[in-house]
Amino acid sequence: MATGHTRIVERVLTRLKLKQLRLLVAVGKHRSIQNAARELNVSQPAATKMIKDLELDFEVQLFERTNRGVVPTPHGEALIRHGKLIFAQVSNAAQELDDLKEGNEGRVVVGTLLAASSHLLPLAIERLIEARPKVAVKIVEGTNEALMPALRSGEIDVVVGRLPTHRHRSEIDQIALFDERILAVAGPDHPLAGRQEVGFDDLKPFGWILPPFETSLRRQIDQFFINQGQYAPSVSIESVSYLANRTFLQLRDFIGLMPSHVVAQDIASGLLAKINWKVPFGAGPVGISLRKAERLSPAGTALIAQLQEIAKAM
Repeated sequence: MATGHTRIVERVLTRLKLKQLRLLVAVGKHRSIQNAARELNVSQPAATKMIKDLELDFEVQLFERTNRGVVPTPHGEALIRHGKLIFAQVSNAAQELDDLKEGNEGRVVVGTLLAASSHLLPLAIERLIEARPKVAVKIVEGTNEALMPALRSGEIDVVVGRLPTHRHRSEIDQIALFDERILAVAGPDHPLAGRQEVGFDDLKPFGWILPPFETSLRRQIDQFFINQGQYAPSVSIESVSYLANRTFLQLRDFIGLMPSHVVAQDIASGLLAKINWKVPFGAGPVGISLRKAERLSPAGTALIAQLQEIAKAM
């Protein structure tokens, strides 16, 4: 006897049309069946019937009508997410076939956080290109708040950087590469550069370069500031751009908090200076995040292998 899951899968495989999924995603975006129907160039009654057919086939309610329009139910949100993944995979397949037709050796889209952008990822991509000279690589920079949804929806193949410890863990596998610690850094002419012992009181008069509010590191920093007598910097810049951060540190007497291996080369070359304050927060694993139960393309698998080899050396 067929289970409910088996019955639904058999029915959907027979009846489901991509246009229904396109409409579903459009309704989720517009919160309006009328606007979604207009986008897909179908009548509103036809669009309403397509949504009803989806609800019958999956045996769930997908949307609720409210005074703000139609709002996806939890079932609707789940199906919209999977619909987006299906369309992303179709796009990826078309792109990969086009790359192969053009003579490229595969394609990989990689998201990167600050902890991976300056050293780890460029070295891995350099080695990947040596092994696959015609590989196509796309790099997307951002925070976990932006990159993880794109990873789950299939727009990004892998994310390299600080591994999320609590949020964004559903549907994601993680490969830890190494543990990272955070350093306090400044420009080489900063008044605290070269001082043997630095306490937090010594740092208070200066401006700070901080990560965005939505990052786990920023939450730890804010909690630390609160515990230090509700300390608030007189001047602060919120940025994930390493090049911009380095320039600010060189131009003004700011304090920056950076992953240790990201700033290692600039400290060694004298472009930045380490402040001898032991940062009491921020330590954590750097690694690779990828979608569960999904095989990567050969190019994506090769990139992960290169990342693991470089991490061993680091």
